[in-house]
Amino acid sequence: MTLNRESPRCVAKVLAMLAVALLCAQAAVAQTVAVPDSKEQVRLSYAPVVSRAAPAVVNVFVRKRAQRSSQKTGDPFRDFFNRKFRMPGARIQNSLGSGVIVSPDGVVVTNYHVIKGGEDAEITVVLSDKREFPARVILKEEKTDLAVMRLEAPGVSFPYIELEDSDDLQVGDIVFAIGNPFGFGQTVTSGIVSALARTRVGISDYQFFIQTDAAINPGNSGGALIDISGKLIGVNTAIFSRTGASHGIGFAIPANMVQIVVQSAIQGKAVKRPWLGARLRTVTSDIAESLGMDRPAGALVEQLWLNGPAHKAGLRTGDVIVSVNGKEVFDPRSFRYRFGTKGIGGEVEVSLLRDGKASTMKIALVSPPEDPPRDERDITGRNPFSGARIANMSPALAEELALADDDKGVVIVEVRRGSTANRLGLKAGDIIVSVNGVEMDTSQQLEIVTRDQFRRWRVSVKRNNRLLNMIVGG
Repeated sequence: MTLNRESPRCVAKVLAMLAVALLCAQAAVAQTVAVPDSKEQVRLSYAPVVSRAAPAVVNVFVRKRAQRSSQKTGDPFRDFFNRKFRMPGARIQNSLGSGVIVSPDGVVVTNYHVIKGGEDAEITVVLSDKREFPARVILKEEKTDLAVMRLEAPGVSFPYIELEDSDDLQVGDIVFAIGNPFGFGQTVTSGIVSALARTRVGISDYQFFIQTDAAINPGNSGGALIDISGKLIGVNTAIFSRTGASHGIGFAIPANMVQIVVQSAIQGKAVKRPWLGARLRTVTSDIAESLGMDRPAGALVEQLWLNGPAHKAGLRTGDVIVSVNGKEVFDPRSFRYRFGTKGIGGEVEVSLLRDGKASTMKIALVSPPEDPPRDERDITGRNPFSGARIANMSPALAEELALADDDKGVVIVEVRRGSTANRLGLKAGDIIVSVNGVEMDTSQQLEIVTRDQFRRWRVSVKRNNRLLNMIVGG
């Protein structure tokens, strides 16, 4: 490079320009870190968000009567005390939780476990302004741990929270939990979305939870999880804790699941979800390697129901479903949530991997069929099933009982408390495989078998994919 007479001047100009730029940058930095000079500049608050949502979050009081047991305990001192000093009859049990008003006419959503066992209970809902209203349960669903009530106050317009599309949530979003922890009264805590699509929590059958570090404690159950816009993104349901107090791991049912249950309740119908007609399996590392996948993800189609929606759409065994309407599927549980929240009618687009190649197909959203008809029957007499109500298994009944929809045979749908079946440990959802070596195919067949006076009964029952065998009698 050759220098001339003008070079020193050019260098000086460049240095001067750099000096000015540096001063400007320092001024900009100084401006960004300047001390606030007004109250408005320092008063940043989430109060406007909370003030809009809080009036719609309520306390739920359940007052029910529980009959005292007259059975002997085996302890003579305790039995003597019970006879002498306890009044006979019913005693009062009270439980407490939270709820959220989701429509101006007083529809309230809460957790099923908040009102569980309160079929004949007196339910009172207390608003944040201390107004009290009686409430009536209009729908409850144990499999999602949700219940819907209606406030008995005709003509009253209530504050309510709109439901947000919970599929738009992202990890890191700011959230607020509003509820009634420990019965202290309405309390607001804040945090962020810590994780999405938690499927191994063990709280309900439809496991797909929002995880948050907003403090959630006993009494918060059924309360609101809202976003920065003040809309409902979830219903607080459970915490992970070894002490009963908040450790920063709380779980909420996503608003999209809440929406399905609330809409069914308002329409006065049972919740109906679409039927896939396929058994799915988690993709393990070994399965992923055998299929040429770079990582374990998605839900493997293990078995198809002939002429079911999946079969008609063209799915095959060995396909791996990786997304539903563009939303990623991690395992069968997450697929069940994604698919189950689409409602009945229309189609859904499913992306899958087949022989290492990506493809998409549309699956019809239809209700599970009741084929064969359930033909419910009550079993009585001297047999192991006395006190049980049985029915023929069908995809529709499997959906109601959260069982595999490819199970066949006879299933127990209800067991009366104190009955022979109850004392033997039989439960709703148990599939009766065989009696005295004979396979049970229909409820009528089982009813006929139980009329026989066998001295010894050999019973095989399927529960949670495990075969249980029992021998009753001599």
